[in-house]
Amino acid sequence: MKTIISVIALTLISFASSTMAADAEEGEEIFNKNCRTCHSGGINAMAAGKSLSKEDLETNKMNSAAAIIELVTNGKPPMPAYGKTGTLNAVDIENVAAYVLKKANAGW
Repeated sequence: MKTIISVIALTLISFASSTMAADAEEGEEIFNKNCRTCHSGGINAMAAGKSLSKEDLETNKMNSAAAIIELVTNGKPPMPAYGKTGTLNAVDIENVAAYVLKKANAGW
């Protein structure tokens, strides 16, 4: 049941993503408020091999908006599930994903 709900949620997020463009500038503000403590400058303070660099995102199969949205929404210890806790809504999470990908492509 949990898997079905996750698939439906991702489908809805994907649909929303295709109908509106994510805003990396808004994502920067959200990132700075919620993510910067552990990911300042694209690092990962908890796991060095899982930074937000383009190379690490590719290696860890996190180099797409969908993958980042999934992770930020559902979390993966030690990262909290920002979408499930209600800390961030779907649009905020899409914007964060756009920001992370933009910064990764620019080399942080």
